[in-house]
Amino acid sequence: MTAPVWREVDAPRSLRRTLGIHRMGFGDPTTRLVEGRFTRCTLTPDGPGTLSITWTADPAAPTDAGVDAVAWGPGADWLLGTVDDLVGAHDRAGTFDDAHPVVERALRLTRGGRIGASRTLYHHLLPTIIGQRITGGEAVRQWERLCRELGDPAPGPVEVVGDMRLPPAPAALHRRPAWWFHPLGIESKRARPLTEVARHATKMWAWSDAGPAEATAKLTLLPGIGPWTVGSTLGPVLGDPDAVPVGDYHHPNTVAWALAGEARADDDRMLELLEPYRGQRGRVLWALTTTAGGAPKFGPRQRILPMARW
Repeated sequence: MTAPVWREVDAPRSLRRTLGIHRMGFGDPTTRLVEGRFTRCTLTPDGPGTLSITWTADPAAPTDAGVDAVAWGPGADWLLGTVDDLVGAHDRAGTFDDAHPVVERALRLTRGGRIGASRTLYHHLLPTIIGQRITGGEAVRQWERLCRELGDPAPGPVEVVGDMRLPPAPAALHRRPAWWFHPLGIESKRARPLTEVARHATKMWAWSDAGPAEATAKLTLLPGIGPWTVGSTLGPVLGDPDAVPVGDYHHPNTVAWALAGEARADDDRMLELLEPYRGQRGRVLWALTTTAGGAPKFGPRQRILPMARW
């Protein structure tokens, strides 16, 4: 069978769907997404900053969305310079000729979403590392605790930022001993990558500009940063439509069930099924996990054993 051919199409863009990937749950202290507004408090090469993007129509063609952006803090100019990349202005929806019918349907249903690029590698890595080997709910709570504990108040007017926080600054993280993280529910295997990422934070601005291959090579040299963390990061940060998080608990089963009717699969099988869509595998995976539903579940749910003291 000939590999399907990717074809870009014009479609209205949904800013809510595009920007949602940058929020770590509804309680993320650094990022808020409500109807018509996205607010993100982050660190930039020029210092901390808060970016607020508003729009009047969603989904809509870029010229009809009524998009406006404003920023505060030392990093304001840098953040405003990233808005086009962040909202996926250079990305296009698309479809594959002769693709699997489930892939065709998933891409059609999610064509409002775009793959943007935040360029804030350090910020995105922190909650992604926290999400290693635990449930989504626990990851959201631990990320919020870490930001409340170590993150500075966000710059900007109180009517916009409220009690939002910046992600922990590298200097606040990189010398922390592993035991310090335990009351937050974060054990040593995740605490060490957090401190290593903080130690190399200044280099990550260059890594973000170097492209997916170079960023992958650099990141995988850091202890505790593997294929799942890299694959979960390159899409939202660098705008890589081919990034696939290998090692996820659910993704192989979801892909195998949707494309082959197989209830269980491993990473090799998932990559085999996604191979015809190389170059856009991350986009196809996101579309499938958004629309195709999960594979059948068997057996009891895994019990959560929290470490946190509150």
